Amino acid sequence: MIQTVVGKKVYSVWLDMLRRMVPMGRTHRLSVVLASMLQYTQEVAYEKNESSAKARKLSEIFENSHENYIEGDTRELEKLAESILKDAGVKFKRTSARGHGYSIAVEAVNHYLHWDDLPWES
Repeated sequence: MIQTVVGKKVYSVWLDMLRRMVPMGRTHRLSVVLASMLQYTQEVAYEKNESSAKARKLSEIFENSHENYIEGDTRELEKLAESILKDAGVKFKRTSARGHGYSIAVEAVNHYLHWDDLPWES
């Protein structure tokens, strides 16, 4: 669905980037890259909202994401992030040095949801 909205060329560049960067990359850096992809997808989906059912569906997911986040449910947005990583064929579930499991997709969603939160502007 995302590829249809952002375009095949853009999406294939994203997948190539992720294939090269994720295996040895740091989650705190990769998650910002993936959050940027979500941010871009949101912008394009809003632009194409009138002419595309898939763009409308994505727009709806993005519109509901902040409200759902407040309610503690980010699963729909996480699925979008995971779909990009799965299409790239990269592992996104990881284990910290302390043995705690975490996900690049979940971290990316957190960055996406707090995109405009700048601590120095508080």
